[in-house]
Amino acid sequence: MLYNSNKKSAFSFCFPFLFTNFEGMQLSIHIQQNPYQVDLSNPLNITLGFGPDFENPNAFHIDFARIEPIRVGSFVGSVIEGGSANCEIVTYCAHGNGTHTEGVGHIASERISVHDVLQKHFFSAQLITVPLIEIDGDWVIHDSELAKHNFSNTDAIIIRTLPNDIDKRNRIWSGNNPPYFTLNAMQQLVDFGFSHLLTDLPSVDPEEDSGALAAHRVWWQYPQNTRKNSSITELIYVNDSIQDGLYFLNLMVPKIASDAVPSQPILYPLLPI
Repeated sequence: MLYNSNKKSAFSFCFPFLFTNFEGMQLSIHIQQNPYQVDLSNPLNITLGFGPDFENPNAFHIDFARIEPIRVGSFVGSVIEGGSANCEIVTYCAHGNGTHTEGVGHIASERISVHDVLQKHFFSAQLITVPLIEIDGDWVIHDSELAKHNFSNTDAIIIRTLPNDIDKRNRIWSGNNPPYFTLNAMQQLVDFGFSHLLTDLPSVDPEEDSGALAAHRVWWQYPQNTRKNSSITELIYVNDSIQDGLYFLNLMVPKIASDAVPSQPILYPLLPI
């Protein structure tokens, strides 16, 4: 009954959401005992998609996603080609074809799907904007720039990098040595206590690192003190019109048993009451 605008309901979230009231399209929540209001009629989509008419970014030399009609015997899943219905096959790799969320199963020896990691999908989040720093010919998110921000005690941290050219939406990152996080920057985020990281970069690690994936390992503290319920979402795009600050995050993922899946993060501004 949550989305029935004719009724008023109250329900509880897990930490840090203490209590919420929903009336019409306005949601009132408490985060760390501080009340905020959320306007559910004003979603801010920071997702990059794939397929015709979508953004189709590309990373790690992974083939572009393909969407093709299924062909079984005399049946073709395309009305244009004479079929009775459209029925398509999607060939896709999350890590290089658009916004995606990954869990520790990305680097673990055991099979852990994103569905196992994300037991809830609503989070408090902070959006910050960070300029890239050039070090030894590479562009990185450096801990010195993160240290300039006053972090809030939220579940998720969303990092928009500068420059924020609009061509990030369909950029070919493959073979172009994309920016990445330094290990100290990643450890700083872990130490503050963020559980979910969202970035507009294709990876938190360098494109070529001989398989070390060191920043991923720092984030998940793997394998010594594994943070099994933490996630990384990559290849988002945060338009310049979206201001830094606190947000209510809906991180939607499909129920697919894989280390990484396509995801759709939606932001709703938080306004103090």
